[in-house]
Amino acid sequence: MIATRRSLLATFLGLAVLASPCGARGQTHNQVAKGNASGFQQLQTEADRARNEGRDDDAIRLYGYALALRPGWQEGRWYRSTLLYEKERFSEARDDLRQFVAVEPQAGPGWAVLGLSEYQTRDYDRALDHLRKAISLGLGDRKDLSQSVFYFVAVLLTRDELYDNAMNVLIPMVKSSTQTDILVEPLGLAALRLPLLPKEIPADRRELVQMAGRATLAVEAQQLAEAEALFQRMIAEYPNEPGIHFLYGAFLTDLRPEEGIRELQREIAINPAGISARLRLAEELMKEGKLAEALALAEQAVKLEPDNSGTRLILGEVLVAKGDLAKGIQELEKARDQMPERVRTHWALLRAYTEAGRTEDAKREKETIESLISTAGRQ
Repeated sequence: MIATRRSLLATFLGLAVLASPCGARGQTHNQVAKGNASGFQQLQTEADRARNEGRDDDAIRLYGYALALRPGWQEGRWYRSTLLYEKERFSEARDDLRQFVAVEPQAGPGWAVLGLSEYQTRDYDRALDHLRKAISLGLGDRKDLSQSVFYFVAVLLTRDELYDNAMNVLIPMVKSSTQTDILVEPLGLAALRLPLLPKEIPADRRELVQMAGRATLAVEAQQLAEAEALFQRMIAEYPNEPGIHFLYGAFLTDLRPEEGIRELQREIAINPAGISARLRLAEELMKEGKLAEALALAEQAVKLEPDNSGTRLILGEVLVAKGDLAKGIQELEKARDQMPERVRTHWALLRAYTEAGRTEDAKREKETIESLISTAGRQ
């Protein structure tokens, strides 16, 4: 093996001189071109062999030399970048992949591994953008890559305080995965509305986050007794922790609504600056026809977070339920503009436009809903 590496190194050095503008003294341009082509083919063969034999470090070096001779060789750049990622050389992988997607902008897997590399280099905003782009372009039948992409999209959405969006990514993963342990902490963080990455969870909060995640898994599995036992344990051990009474209240509204409402009210008392309990309570009161109380809560939520599409959505729904179509539609349109990918908002607008006799606007919302559902199905 040592002799082989030395012979390869000698070959690299020779090719480097051959490729150099001043290293081919006395040769014609045609001779240099032929030498470069021959050298590239040899490097390509050796690089592919090293990759297939699991000699990753050798393969990375060989692909690098080959790319120095032929920078436009996309296949080699892809192999090199993915090997760099697997070796946890994330900055180098990122730089290679940025060149790759610049030439292959429709390559979903390229954007995926670029986003994963950017996550590892803590370039979180770019990572989320590029991972979402990968999802929109499609990842084919690469199940493992798809699972990684959706996982990191979810944790980055939680970091950006887009908790419901994160849940919308995580819950389908729970239903399609046989190994849900890795989802416990992301689920717990999103459920508790904690804008942290799993690796950032403080030691004294890790057990709480894991309990919240396991309770969420139990709810999804319809193991309601187990879920309630976990919620009650969380409340007993962390009675004044924000988020816990919201979780338990939201759980109870489907089982014992009066108890659920009391838990949501406790959450508001513990965390008066939070909006999640207010919105959930407003929804529950709206179901019961208590529209004045629901409106007051929705208006409070909008004052707390006017740029949050969720607050505008609930306020718009309450206003429409009260018969104030003009103001309700105005709020729903703001919610749509703030988060155009949320299907629920388009459904609310479709119903409101229909009730208001705005046929063309209703038709547009129907077409948007169909497009969003079709896109989600392809993903």
